Order: sequence, then C-alpha cells, then structure tokens
Amino acid sequence: MSFDSLGLSESLLRAVNELGYTVPTPIQLQAIPAVLNGGDLLAGAQTGTGKTAGFTLPILQRLSEAPAPAAGVKRPVRALILTPTRELAAQVEESVRAYGKYLKLKSTVMFGGVGINPQIDALRRGVDIVVATPGRLLDHMQQKTIDLSKLEILVLDEADRMLDMGFIHDIKRVLAKLPPKRQNLLFSATFSEEIKTLADSLLDRPALIEVARRNSTVEAIAQKIHPVDRDKKRELLTHLIRQNNWFQVLVFTRTKHGANRLAEQLTKDGISALAIHGNKSQSARTRALAEFKDNTLQVLVATDIAARGIDIDQLPHVVNFDLPNVPEDYVHRIGRTGRAGATGEALSLVCVDEHQLLKDIERLIKRPIPQEVIAGFEPDLTQKPEPILRRGQGGGGARQGQGAPRQGAPKQSNGGGRPSAKPTNGNGGGGGGNGGNGGGYGSRSQKPVAAKTGGNGSAPRKPEGSRPAGAALLGGKPRSEGGGGAGRRDTPRTGQRGR
Repeated sequence: MSFDSLGLSESLLRAVNELGYTVPTPIQLQAIPAVLNGGDLLAGAQTGTGKTAGFTLPILQRLSEAPAPAAGVKRPVRALILTPTRELAAQVEESVRAYGKYLKLKSTVMFGGVGINPQIDALRRGVDIVVATPGRLLDHMQQKTIDLSKLEILVLDEADRMLDMGFIHDIKRVLAKLPPKRQNLLFSATFSEEIKTLADSLLDRPALIEVARRNSTVEAIAQKIHPVDRDKKRELLTHLIRQNNWFQVLVFTRTKHGANRLAEQLTKDGISALAIHGNKSQSARTRALAEFKDNTLQVLVATDIAARGIDIDQLPHVVNFDLPNVPEDYVHRIGRTGRAGATGEALSLVCVDEHQLLKDIERLIKRPIPQEVIAGFEPDLTQKPEPILRRGQGGGGARQGQGAPRQGAPKQSNGGGRPSAKPTNGNGGGGGGNGGNGGGYGSRSQKPVAAKTGGNGSAPRKPEGSRPAGAALLGGKPRSEGGGGAGRRDTPRTGQRGR
C-alpha cells in the first residue's frame, strides 16, 4: 500500500514524496487512521518502526483542516508532543517541519541546556505545535509564557523512557493544567506495569496497537556475544573495527567516565571517536551527532540515555562495550540498528563480571545469543567475577551479588537526582526517592480497547462533543522514523534548575 491510497492531503503527500517515502510501515498503517479518527491511542512500537510520522502526519492533517486564525490573532498551541530527551525533541520537531512544509502551520521546540528567551519569543509570535521535554515545559508554565488552554492533542512519545528517567511527577503536573477535552496519544517501546497504570489514568477507551512483541528485539538484527577478559575489551574493539573496516559504529558504555576514557583510547589507536553523554554541553553533543550522521566520525561512544537521539538510516553496527544493568536497555540499544527493514549487527563484549547480566537479557528476549571467541582474545576461564560498580548513589556503590534477582533493579539515568517512583541511579549524584502519586489525571480511567483484526486500529469514541471535531479517515507515513532521541533528561525538578 502506498501513501497515495491513505487519503492524506495533497500538501502532506507532496512532502512525503519529496522525502522519498513510498510505503507506509505497519505502525503508520494502523496509527494514522486511528489518530485521524479522533480517539485516544495506546501504541507499542520499538524504535525504528516509523512511529514519529505515525503521529506527526495525522496531527498535521487534523490541525490543517481548521480555519487559520484571522490576521492579527495569535495562534494558540493546539498540539503538544512531550519527549524524554533534548535530541529526540529536536528530531521530532524537524519531522513536523519536514512533513508540514506546505501547510500553514507553525511549530517550535523547547528543551533545557539552551537559552529560554528564543523559545519565549517563538511562543509570543504564536505556534500551533510545541515539541518539548517535560522540564523546560514546566519552566514555561511556571513563568506563564505558554498558554495550553486551547490544546487539542497531547502526545507522550517514548513514555516508557520518560518513566524510567523519573518524569512521572512532571508529567502529572503538566496533565493537571491541560484542558480535559483533548485527544491523547501514548507511544511506548515496552508495556510495563507503570505504563499500563499511566495509560489507564490518561487514556479514554483507546485504540490499542502493537507492532512488535513486547520487549522483543528486532528480528533483522544479527546478535552475537564475544567473550573476552575485562582488560582486553578495548583491544578487541579496536581489532574488530580495524579488521572489518567498520564505520558508523555506535558503542555503549555503562558510565560517562567510561565513555570518555574509551573515546580517548580509540583516538590514540588512530580511530576517530567522540563520547556523548549528559555531562557534555548541548553544542558538543549536537556536533558529535552531526559528525557521526555525516559519516565523518568513525565511532560514537554513548551512554544509554545519550543515544536516544541517534536516528540514522541503516546504522550498521552497535557494540555493547558494557552490558547494561537493566535488561530492557539492551533492547533499546540494539534497536538503533536494523531499522526500517535494513539488516544490522549488534555485538556485545562480555567479561566474566557480566555473565548474570547476560542471563537476564537472554531471559528477557527469550532466546540465547550466539557466542564466538575471537582468536587471540580467548578469555581466562580461571578469572573470578568482580562486582560491577553502579552509577551514582553517592559516588558509586558496588553491585553486590551477580546472581541477585533483577526484579526491581534501579533504572539507569544519566542525570541528577529527580524524585522518582522507582530508584534511579543518578550518574554523579542524586539517587531515587519517592516520586509520589500526585494527581492530575481527572476521572479518565477506562481500560484500553484492542482494535479488531482487519480494522483501522480505532476504537469506540467518547460521546459527541467531548473532543475536537475529527477528520476523515486518512493515513500514511514514510521511513524508519526514530524512536531515538538522545541526551540526558532535563534537569531535576527539585530546587534550582540550571538551564
């Protein structure tokens, strides 16, 4: 099926065709009609499935069907897209502008780490669509520089990552200030109990769409384990890159310090490498991403959260230099490759300290990962495991007990200590705390309704007049829009916010 058959407006089809997209992805085929129908949506989609266009295209269609404001009348904010990270916010807003280039709609992006005044100026001039991180949005709400009283559509993108990063309390504060009659769209790579609870509170009889098995890894990705001693990992990585002449290699480390050290060592080995993590300035992160996307940088070394903005077509290689402490992060990591039907390769360098982490990952994805020992890098089978240092927690306490159950393990986070509903490893400070169960959802508490097989993914709607007028049932989308979105979370909401 092509985009031409989905009923999108000529202006949107023109932009989509110019971008070279012809065949909608499964998430687009289901999500676009559901969004255009005006109902709430709960969508489960891994990164690289095209979900960004799955909601931006129908939002643009719906907003463009209403009359433009009269001359001299300020545009109200009618659509709000919340993302967990700065780079993802920038990426989504780029998509909004690209798809809406022939529409008379205006958008802006707002996140921390940059000056707030240009954002205020854009809001003062009037915009239809705002893409924001929760922290900076709250700044604007507290300064009364944004008016959301006319909001029609709310999107929570990568909701699972927002909860992992401790944003639930911020999201509740935002929701409490929004008009109750609106369309809500929630996109998540995984459906944890926390996501189900959020969906039950936020969504009203939503269409339910899943385009991948929960917590599944992309089938197109060739996964492999290379057993190696902990002190030989860097040498093995250099060997693999040189022997295979790899370019555009995304390497994950467990800590920011580890990312810096590895990038420096690779550079000394004659391999161009840069690190990207939450302690890097916004300009440094943007520059490193640009060089990596342009293929002028051979290796990008990243922490988990910092890699969420890397949206590159056909990224060929992902390497886990360190296995993640949280098994779900493995799925997020390797999802950066094998996108939009392309094949990809995900390698993990595993030492004796990480055997339990590997077992946890294999249990999550429900299959063993093939192992291959590289000649010259055979691991010493007599070596004893050492505790893995966890991030933050007052300077980094050791992870005790390799065999401890993973259930309830703290989620990773590359930023300071925001209050969170679950423990958080704040890299360089701040740990968990109880995020509380603050309200702000109103009385919307109905369960998701699964879309019928063969249907368009929509579900029964609320009584007439309870939401903005719907649009014709249309749809369509391009490429492997990224679930990515990099960068640390916005600064903690407690106390002074250093933006």
